[in-house]
Formats: sequence, C-alpha cells, structure tokens
Amino acid sequence: MRVAILALLTGLCAMAAVAQETQPTAQPTTGGRWPRKTHAGRHRAPSSPAATVPAPPPPPAGPTYPQAKKTLAECITIAVEQHPSLKAATASVEAGKQRVQQAVSNYLPQLSAYYNPIREKTNPAAAGFVGVSPKTFNLHTAQGTLTQVLFDFGQNLNSIRSAQAAEQSLQADRTTQRETVVLNVKQAYFNVLATRRLLTVADETVRQNEKHLEQAQGRFNVGLAPKFDVTQAQVQLANAQLNQVTARNNVAVARETLRNALGLTGPLDFDIVDNFDVHQVSVTEDEALASAYDKRPEIQSIRAQELATNEQIASLQKNYLPSVKAQGDYGWQGIDYPRQDLWDLGATVNVSLFNGGLTTAQIGEQKANLSNLKYNEDVLRQNIALEVRQDVLNLEQAAESIRVSETALREARENLDLGEGRYITGVGNIIELTDAQASLTTAEASHVQALYTYKTTVAALEKAMARQLESE
Repeated sequence: MRVAILALLTGLCAMAAVAQETQPTAQPTTGGRWPRKTHAGRHRAPSSPAATVPAPPPPPAGPTYPQAKKTLAECITIAVEQHPSLKAATASVEAGKQRVQQAVSNYLPQLSAYYNPIREKTNPAAAGFVGVSPKTFNLHTAQGTLTQVLFDFGQNLNSIRSAQAAEQSLQADRTTQRETVVLNVKQAYFNVLATRRLLTVADETVRQNEKHLEQAQGRFNVGLAPKFDVTQAQVQLANAQLNQVTARNNVAVARETLRNALGLTGPLDFDIVDNFDVHQVSVTEDEALASAYDKRPEIQSIRAQELATNEQIASLQKNYLPSVKAQGDYGWQGIDYPRQDLWDLGATVNVSLFNGGLTTAQIGEQKANLSNLKYNEDVLRQNIALEVRQDVLNLEQAAESIRVSETALREARENLDLGEGRYITGVGNIIELTDAQASLTTAEASHVQALYTYKTTVAALEKAMARQLESE
C-alpha cells in the first residue's frame, strides 16, 4: 500500500530537481546591480513591456466526506463482521465441528428399521401338487436392528480426538485469517491518513507557489526582476498543480483500498479519525520472540495438526486388535394378523487377520505426514523469528526517521521564511526561493512518509507478536 505514497513523494520532489537544473538569467543594470527604488513608492520602468501572464487554473474541488467518523477500532470491528474471508474461515470451523460429531456417532447406538410388503403368487403344480389351484397373497415383513460398540480398545476414541484436534487447527487458521484482515485494515486506514496529509501538503505547495508567482510578477512589472523569475515561478506552480491532481487521486484510491480491506460491497459512506500522532512503543527482541512463539496462531494450528495425526496413527494401529459389537433384531412376518414375531440377540467379535498390508501402509503414510508437519513447524518458527527481528529493527528505524524528519521539516520552514524575505527585499533570487519551497515540500512529504512507516511497522509487529502493543 506504500506505492501510492511513494509515487506522490516522488512527484513532490520533482520541483526540487527542476529548481536545481535551471540557471537564472542575469539582468544587471548600471554597476552590475538590480534596479532599485528611485523614490518612495516609485520604481524604474522595465526596458521592455511586460508580457501578459495567464492566471493558473483554479484547482478542482477536493473530495468531500460525510461528517460521521469512525475510529480504527470501529473499522476493525466492521471488517471482522463483514469480510468474506473470515466468513469462509468460520464455515470451515463449522465443518470441522460436524466432523467431530461424525466421529462421536460411531460410539453411540445405531438403530435401523425396514418394512417390506410383497404381493406373491404361488404355483403348487411346480412343487408337485396336482389339482391345487394357484394362490395370490400379501406377505409383510418388518424388522428393527439395534447395534452398539462394546469394546474396541479405544479406536473410536482416538478418531474423536483426532477430529477435535483438526477442529482446533481450523480455529487457529481462522485466527490467522482474522489477524491478516486486521493488518490489512490498519495499513489501508493509515494509507488514507497519509494520502490525505500529502494532499494537504500539495494544496499548501500550490498556494505558496501562487504567492511566489504574484511576487515575481509584481517585481517584474516594476522592473525589479527579470522575466525569468516569472517563468520560473510559473513552472513551479504547474508542477505543484500536477502533484496536487495526483495527490487528490491517491486519496480516492486509498479510500477504495480501505473499503476493500473492510470487506464492504457498498460505498465507503463515512470518514475516519486521524490518529497519526506517534505512540512510543518499546519492546525487546527477546520479548517479541517469546510472545510470537507462544501466541502465533500458525504455530498453534500446526501443533494441532500434529496432535490430530498422532491420534490417527493410534486409531489405525488398533485395527490389528479385535472389536466387540452387540446386535439385536426384532421383527414381524406373515400374510395375516396376528403376524409372527421374530427376534435375535447376540454379539460379534471382529478381528482383521490379513488385509493385504492396507493398515500398515496407512500407518506409514500418517507417520510420514507427521514428520512433514514437524519439519514445517521448524521452518515456520524460523520464518516467524526472521519476521519479528525485521519488524523490531524496522520499528527502531521508523522512530529515528520521525525524529530526523521533524528536524528537517523545522529547518526547511525556516529556510523558506529566509528565502521569501531575501527575495522580497531584493537580496535573493528566484532560484533560492524555489529551492527553499521544493525543500519544504520534500521535508513535509518525508515526514508524512515517516509517520506512515512507523504506524504500519507497529501494526506489522503486532501481527508478528500476536499481541497488541498500543491503544488507539
């Protein structure tokens, strides 16, 4: 999301390059001096008539927003409730819960029933009965069956535990997705604030360049400045207006990015609160790593997957052992009432003697999957350590960048004041003034960039640590 800000920063710095590459045109008078006042309130006339300078076009009106404003916390709440990726993750968790119920069902009684009516015709002649007429009758059969697992050495229990661990992994994955959505919202939120401040910088730069153009035009009209001062001020103003257009578009793009991060399909019908003030965050690398290893949902997810795989292995190993199941049947059969009732009750012992090595292969597959998960956990821990260390270092750099940018901004403002004073009194030239204005624009944009980098770095570190570091 820093592309828009960096693009605008590059544009704002373009004026500095123009000012440095352009050389002033000397217009000395007698004695090598610039024309000065000859009488109070009167000036020497220029040697040639002044050219008409077209007035710069007024900038288009900036975007307007509704009065209602939402804080970062409120935007995060909207995203958590609305974002489709979180809804998809919640649906996956629900599917995991249903798989747990499927595993539990194997431990519960199983009851089934059926009813089978048949209309049947007998042929006594086919059975050797001579002189007996064929007969048609209705045969009704109904039966219910009840089965219950009595003992399986805990095979079903391992299956239930495996399903529960898989559900815990899905819950951790949902947490990971939630943290990703929250980070995207924070980055988009701060991006809107940064582009708006850069738009303010661009607007102020246009206003300052308009003032400089008026000063140059006035001095040219009375013969105190060459035509070069006017054209130089016009070039600076045109560049500032171009950067203003870019800045205005960046604000609109940033708001669309925020709308997408919130998961909204409709327009963004509210403004946001500016919380760009810096909160000092202090955290050591060891503290950050300890928090990440303990709380990162990615580690919790892969550990839950390892637990589920271990339980699957235990369940498969018990396929070698016998299982005992009880079964009872009760039913009716006959062609007329009262029908004959039938029932049976017994137990079944199942033992797998040989299945072509299926169970052995299944156990070997799950053991290989378990090794894969353990190695992936090692890779994940290394990546998390790298992420945390980078964010801690970036945070230190961002804090220092703010301090340096504040100093540069203060000095650039003072330098512009001096440049304006020197130009108005005739001591300085237009190049000094435009250089000072370009330096101030660059300093202001750099300060906004430093604030944006700091806030987004804090957000990234919070995600890396899986812990909140600052309040809004």
